[in-house]
Amino acid sequence: MRSRIVLLGVIAVIGLAGCGGGSGKESAGSEQAAKKVGEAAGIRVGQSDLGPIITDRSGRSLYAFTKDKAGTSVCEGECIATWPALAGKVKVTLGEGVERSLVKHYQRSEGTFQATYGDWPLYYYAGDAQPGDLDGQGVDGEWFVVGVDGKLIKREA
Repeated sequence: MRSRIVLLGVIAVIGLAGCGGGSGKESAGSEQAAKKVGEAAGIRVGQSDLGPIITDRSGRSLYAFTKDKAGTSVCEGECIATWPALAGKVKVTLGEGVERSLVKHYQRSEGTFQATYGDWPLYYYAGDAQPGDLDGQGVDGEWFVVGVDGKLIKREA
């Protein structure tokens, strides 16, 4: 129970860090927080108005950016402040219904690791206030939740 509370706290800190203006550069503190989350990141299937989608362990929606290419993120600077990466390395835990073969990770340019699903790097949306929110769905016609099959769900929530 204590580890769940700590994990939720770290995720909340990362999400809130994305709400500030800032220079678009990550601080050493946020990089450390991302690395800690990466060691305990979880991916599961959550139910939503769009059907089953990929979420984190606590049910927060995870998004993909259509400008990313096969396991490589182009979201940096101010983008990553609004769309924090789901940090994850080899020990990403998988919930029931998650297709293990679709889960991978890669090292970002600043040295942290980011989890991918179906070759899509996974992100949170800073505007989602609580688990189950889908406020990032369709933003700028480029951000979408990921289905269990690893494909983007492009319908409106």
